[in-house]
Amino acid sequence: MRFSLNRLALRTAVIAGGTALAVTVLGSGVASANVAVTQVSSDPFTDAQAQHRTEVEPDTFSFGSTIVSAFQVGRVSGGGASDIGWATSTNGGTTWTNGFLPGITANGGGSGIYGQASDASVAFDAKHNVWLISSLGIRSSSVDVLTSRSTNGGTTWSNPVTTATGQLDKNWIVCDNTSASPFFGNCYTEYDISGSGDALRMKTSSDGGLTWGPARTSSSNPTGLGGQPVVLRNGTVIVPYLSLNDQIRSFRSVDGGATWRATVLVSSISHHDPAGGLREETLPSAEVDSAGTVYVTWSDCRFRSGCPSNDIVLAKSTSETTWAAPTRVPIDATTSTVDHFIPGIGVDPSTSGTTARIGLTYYFYPTANCTASTCQLTVGFISSRNGGTSWSAATQLAGPMNLSWLPNTSQGRMFGDYISTSVRSGGNAFPIIAVATAPTGSTFNLSMFVPTGGLAISGGAVRNTTGPATTAPGRTSGLVATAR
Repeated sequence: MRFSLNRLALRTAVIAGGTALAVTVLGSGVASANVAVTQVSSDPFTDAQAQHRTEVEPDTFSFGSTIVSAFQVGRVSGGGASDIGWATSTNGGTTWTNGFLPGITANGGGSGIYGQASDASVAFDAKHNVWLISSLGIRSSSVDVLTSRSTNGGTTWSNPVTTATGQLDKNWIVCDNTSASPFFGNCYTEYDISGSGDALRMKTSSDGGLTWGPARTSSSNPTGLGGQPVVLRNGTVIVPYLSLNDQIRSFRSVDGGATWRATVLVSSISHHDPAGGLREETLPSAEVDSAGTVYVTWSDCRFRSGCPSNDIVLAKSTSETTWAAPTRVPIDATTSTVDHFIPGIGVDPSTSGTTARIGLTYYFYPTANCTASTCQLTVGFISSRNGGTSWSAATQLAGPMNLSWLPNTSQGRMFGDYISTSVRSGGNAFPIIAVATAPTGSTFNLSMFVPTGGLAISGGAVRNTTGPATTAPGRTSGLVATAR
């Protein structure tokens, strides 16, 4: 079954720091999905290097009534994109403005130092009242980590600050926003050095992202991809990541990023690579609740005999250095044909423990055993009001989509190596999702959408009652170490 999206009218307004689009919604919705969605951005560029019109790989962050997302715009097959786009709501998701980061590529009004931009991640620094977008600037001689700053609520952005230089990849940013923390106002950027075996590094800023300290690493000298640091209310920073030996591991700092302690095992991975040549890796998605419990999700086939497809699994920390065994998010039966992958978890920051409110967005194939021409990419959402003990029924947000509707890369068709969900304090969940319709000739139609008004965190109708994991054969292919 195909779906169609009602077209949106876009009113262009030029504001300081770049061109923004104020989105006026004339109609929205996905015919075959269960919720209405609102388009928040589209690719306006025409540079010949990229596959237009495409937008992929969104991250989001919410603080108060503001929600900011960032994503790649104009995906380039060999790596990166024409620029980084942003979409911001300052009224709790009711209306959105958007634009493109200045000063990185020529498409964003930059000097052209960087040919492409990639891997956007969003944070807010409450102490300095500044929004931050971390990204990669790609040129022939280096791939640098950059930080763009907004001091007016995420509606205009500065030219980027160079945070780290080298052959770098898979950056992520977070800030300590607890006023009672001894490190209130510290921000932390994680990345890996792809030219040195994906060695993981951390940098710290104490001035709202204007300057960054020296690169540091865990005493274990870890290697891996996709680290997602989270900050506990006591100031401890915990960094879950995907190791190069098929494990989810984590390390921490208890002194504001001055030192980073040894890594610990979260869990080994059993993973089924999705069919159809889709670009996908089992990167973790992490969040923390108000009591300091860290929640990490990834795609995993351990609960399905023979590893024919993945579930989304959830591991929770029991202390800063120990983790409970992963549990299966019961989206559907382990005997189903569904393959789930690339989750984005959000946790209401005002809740914790047995009342923690969780929103989880993910992509899936209804039938795992498909081909490039028959796979149907779909977006789903599920939620919990009791810390993942039980879950709501899952709902479809968008799709199905044909893989040929997605831009191609050197690692397969791509909608993103990661996605994100943000849950407002006491409010709804807001995932920004990449949704495609059929191309118009050689031009794609892949843009960023948000569920209109957000998604309610509903009750726990479905119990998480899965038994012990089956013996699975492990991964069906090796880790792709360079992921830009």
